[in-house]
Amino acid sequence: MHFSKATGESRATPPAIRIAMAGIALGLCMMILSVAIVIGFKKEVRNKVIGFGSHIRITHFDSNTSYETVPVMVSDTLMDELRTWPGVRRVERFATTLGMIKTETECQGFVLKGVDEHFDGSFFREYLTEGELFTVDPEKPSTDVLISRYLTDMLGLKCGDSFVAYFVQDAEQMRARKLHIRGIYDTGYLDYDKLYILADIRQIIRLNGWESDAVSGLELFVDDYSRLDDLSEALYFHLFDRKDRLGNTFYVRSIKELNPMIFNWLDVLDINVVVILALMMAVSGFTMISGLLIIILERTRMIGILKALGQEDRSIRKVFLYIASFLISKGMLWGNVAGLAICLIQSRFHVIALDPSNYYLDTVPIDLSFTSWLLINLGTGLVSMLMMLGPSYLITKIHPARTIRFE
Repeated sequence: MHFSKATGESRATPPAIRIAMAGIALGLCMMILSVAIVIGFKKEVRNKVIGFGSHIRITHFDSNTSYETVPVMVSDTLMDELRTWPGVRRVERFATTLGMIKTETECQGFVLKGVDEHFDGSFFREYLTEGELFTVDPEKPSTDVLISRYLTDMLGLKCGDSFVAYFVQDAEQMRARKLHIRGIYDTGYLDYDKLYILADIRQIIRLNGWESDAVSGLELFVDDYSRLDDLSEALYFHLFDRKDRLGNTFYVRSIKELNPMIFNWLDVLDINVVVILALMMAVSGFTMISGLLIIILERTRMIGILKALGQEDRSIRKVFLYIASFLISKGMLWGNVAGLAICLIQSRFHVIALDPSNYYLDTVPIDLSFTSWLLINLGTGLVSMLMMLGPSYLITKIHPARTIRFE
């Protein structure tokens, strides 16, 4: 019925087979793309938010969401304790202050973020478009900064230029600093690109008039993102009654707590994936149901003859279920080929672009693990075969006496 090379009644109707396989292939291709794109999008946006702000932040308890922070005194003992905390990969000091750049034609506010000698910089190195990362020398303060492409284009600056930044300390005092552009980055996340300029942390400490051990806070990077909530909670209770040398209380918050709207939005994307998977599964299943029904109906006479010869309904149903499994397998094969090919082309050549101002990314991201791919295929195959059980019961309604003469 299926593998015969002959044309005519020995082979199942080609249009029904093609339509059924096309439905399975299209559905599986769309499921692979949906999962790969959503996982990739969530991962890219999450990594950019973490790249600018770390996994966990420890600040003064009175600090709010403003970039004009209340300082805390951080001792070497606390730093060593946090570096050895299970699950913590890296600890960095940071400090922030608000500033303004004024040129002949433009005026732009920004956040000057200071980093210490333990600054990794791998995130910004990935998005470096010009120049290089500055290094923090423990012995000599640096005036080098890392600025975004968005700000340089707006202000008419380029790598190697110097500019004067102004910082308001109080209602009556303003300080100016001449800073040198060492490198330019472009993450595509405009909400942060137009905001952050990275510099030596001692520039902020001096501008704010803080003591040498005062910082805006600590940034902690963890080994396993899935354990972020547990680590954040454990550190919160560990430092809850801990105070610095001036009696200030530490406040521990995860990146999810610092940016709840972004991470809640990313969680909502999972609902979209579930809806798409359900719709594609339904489309694939119903096309296969229609294909199997057509095959059964065109073989009504053969079914009647087999029943007249003593063949049981169960055995005949197995034959048609085997045919359905062949069709599903072929459709899934072509669906995998198409889906994986599109994923590979997009990940290598970035054919489909996005507007960074709306999507925070300049290209459609792709991230598909073997586990996700395997679960999609297993789920599609299992659900499709279960949906075939219903139409196969049509065979039990066929009576030999009335169908042997069926034309």
